[in-house]
Amino acid sequence: MTSRFLRRNSLRLSDYDYSKEGAYFVTICVRKRESLLGSVLNGKIRLNVLGETVAKVWQWLSCQYPQVDLDEWQIMPNHLHGIVWLRDESHLGLNGIKPKPLGRLLGAFKTVSTKNVNEIRQMTGLPFWQRNFYEHIIRDEDSLNRIREYILTNPQRWELDRENPKATGKDDFDSWLVGFNYQPPIS
Repeated sequence: MTSRFLRRNSLRLSDYDYSKEGAYFVTICVRKRESLLGSVLNGKIRLNVLGETVAKVWQWLSCQYPQVDLDEWQIMPNHLHGIVWLRDESHLGLNGIKPKPLGRLLGAFKTVSTKNVNEIRQMTGLPFWQRNFYEHIIRDEDSLNRIREYILTNPQRWELDRENPKATGKDDFDSWLVGFNYQPPIS
């Protein structure tokens, strides 16, 4: 007998604690990779009202959760790239509070941004983001700097972006990123 429900494969490392202090590079895509957040013109992103709403909620994440610091981030027409730093909460006087893992934090972002975006679109209750997200544990300062550069210059390489449905080539960054083996992140 086959199950009616398909099991979702996790993109996370099974043996890694994603509430651990460190830096994480994340990509969150709009459902069906629809370009609903803005457009790229002459190598610059032009956010529309939905993109601006998503930007505000992204910034809310670090205000809402003291363990979260946002580094470089960029909203593209159909996705968001960002570096999220999870910090040790003990210096904040929050001892005894179990830190939220990366997935729960990004889930909160997706929930709040979806609600706000759908209010604007007058489409209450519809999904806005794809079900999962991509993450990469940043392991060293060189990787951190390369990822920062990638995020900042992403609009200039939109025609090579793997999330662009009309991409005309491949970005060398993608090959570099998938070439990693598991190592502890920097903290």
